[in-house]
Amino acid sequence: MATTAPVHPVDEVPPARQLAAFGLQHVLAMYAGAVAVPLIVGGAMKLPPADLAYLITADLLICGVATLIQCVGFWRFGVRLPIMQGCTFAAVSPMVLIGTTGGGLPAIYGSVIVAGLAIVLLAPVFGRLLRFFPPLVTGTVILIIGLSLLPVAGNWAAGGAGSADFGEPKNIALAAFVLAVVLGVQRFAPALLSRIAVLIGIAVGLAVAVPFGFTDFGGVEDADWLGISTPFHFGAPTFEASAIISMLVVALVTMTETTGDLIAVGEMTGRKVEPRSLSDGLRADGLSTVLGGVFNTFPYTAYAQNVGLVGMTRVRSRWVVATSGGILVLLGLLPKLGAVVAAIPAPVLGGAGLVMFGTVAASGLRTLAEVDFKGNHQLTVVAVSVAVGMLPVGVPTVYEKFPDWFQTVMNSGISAGCVTAIVLNLLFNHLPAKGGSGLAESDGSAGGGVEEAGGEKSREEAV
Repeated sequence: MATTAPVHPVDEVPPARQLAAFGLQHVLAMYAGAVAVPLIVGGAMKLPPADLAYLITADLLICGVATLIQCVGFWRFGVRLPIMQGCTFAAVSPMVLIGTTGGGLPAIYGSVIVAGLAIVLLAPVFGRLLRFFPPLVTGTVILIIGLSLLPVAGNWAAGGAGSADFGEPKNIALAAFVLAVVLGVQRFAPALLSRIAVLIGIAVGLAVAVPFGFTDFGGVEDADWLGISTPFHFGAPTFEASAIISMLVVALVTMTETTGDLIAVGEMTGRKVEPRSLSDGLRADGLSTVLGGVFNTFPYTAYAQNVGLVGMTRVRSRWVVATSGGILVLLGLLPKLGAVVAAIPAPVLGGAGLVMFGTVAASGLRTLAEVDFKGNHQLTVVAVSVAVGMLPVGVPTVYEKFPDWFQTVMNSGISAGCVTAIVLNLLFNHLPAKGGSGLAESDGSAGGGVEEAGGEKSREEAV
């Protein structure tokens, strides 16, 4: 009898009801971050409410399209892993500067289109750099991703940064209640329900928040039923050299962050990212960014909070996240639905975010457990990389006196930590040892030390 090859969990298609529930869970996990970028940029440029609403619906639409490209893929575009796409925060400061110094939205979109094309062209180069991401580097980067996201969850739990009741005990109590529900469902509910623990926690938290006055559904009534983003709604793009240069720096930062996220998802799903698939994922980022510039939104990257959700729920199907992309497209075309999701209180998201983002950090620790830390400099690589990555998270103004390009790279804890880990791994594990020939004291390509018993032979093989 003929036997069919087993389907990898990444390629499995769950039943329709599970697809909808798991997909909605991913959307709720990333929604606040997705709409934050257009709100910040549009607010800094003092755009009228109608234009802000337009930016948000355009963003949600292209978020969905970008997620579908990444998960489903076509030709050499898309990593075909459960990856959610959203606007990158690394581009916020440069875009605000471009938009408020005379260039306006057309100059922003011109630089975004050029940056997207640059990412498409540079994707194969980054793919060939994958050998410089051994478990030592990938584990450190995943750990930094999780740790750098925790303050985001903390701000949500306290009521949302800038809110009038920030830090009120009632906000913390609601976040703690949601966290308790998520943990309770994970521990005591049947396996199927435990996989949608975050969705259940958010739903229960919202049900509790409504009678206590945490929610405001006023925006739902004001929102339109139908909204379609048309190309170049704010005018034809303009191409200014200074804007393009700053956005190219952002492109390098987002490529570094996306590389870390793709490797993290590959580790969690059991389908490790290879140089070709990494190039395909980055190429999808570039295409999505070009679409962003055309359809009135901003650069796109993989969203780390959804990486944590994959690790926490152990739902590895890319079709689940593709369903999330479809939901985002609907939200972008139906602004009233988007307004309903936007009414979820920040503390509810904060309670769920704590466990999701903590899961990312824990996954980094699990990857680092593969590394041999005895008799080598691996611990130094991890220690310094985490310290550099956490510096802008703990002290956001630490680099405010530095040039803009430097701030663009180093103000992102993820990119700062990732660059540091790569450089230190090269320094300690790939450069010649003090004696002259061979590698340094350990071989970073495997994430551990060179075996002493192998002597010179193992060193030559490593080279």
